[in-house]
Amino acid sequence: MPHDHEHPHSLLPPEPALRVKALETILTQKRLVDPAALDEIIDIYETKIGPRNGAHVVAKAWMDPDFKAALLADATAVVSELGYYGRQGEHMVAVENTDDVHNMVVCTLCSCYPWPLLGIPPTWYKSDAYRARSVREPRKVLADFGVELPVDTAVRVWDSTAEVRYLVIPQRPAGTDGMDEAALMALITRDSMIGTGLAIAP
Repeated sequence: MPHDHEHPHSLLPPEPALRVKALETILTQKRLVDPAALDEIIDIYETKIGPRNGAHVVAKAWMDPDFKAALLADATAVVSELGYYGRQGEHMVAVENTDDVHNMVVCTLCSCYPWPLLGIPPTWYKSDAYRARSVREPRKVLADFGVELPVDTAVRVWDSTAEVRYLVIPQRPAGTDGMDEAALMALITRDSMIGTGLAIAP
């Protein structure tokens, strides 16, 4: 028997952002979700739980050698003491960028990501292209992000999993010796803590 009505899923556009908006509209019309609650959740992950938490950790590591040593030895314990723990951040490993080694993070199987430290993962992090190319040609991927490294700097790619997630400690930019923690945090980007970017020069 033919159907003469449209199912909600048949009205959804193909573009991911428009699909999300359409789903939100449908669920709101059916009174299954509260738009204000959704906005609050997104704001929490983007501005509170988001990259600010990771930037706080990195700034402390830049300022305090003992803190950095503890972070590199047991990141899970250190970030938990700061209150940055929970789902998607149970087992953390910190890796440090130096003149000799540049670290970058990928999840080749899906999109495992340290939500408590970095917030919502960017769309490109979940893409098939990033996940495949980061392992095969990491320098080209870095170049796509505008990161050109010296030829003698090794690139180490870490594969995030459901068991372990990574935080990159970017190199501290020159000329930041007198800056306080808040000023340093402003130089630390989400991408620099994934390894696809560098900290911002002051």
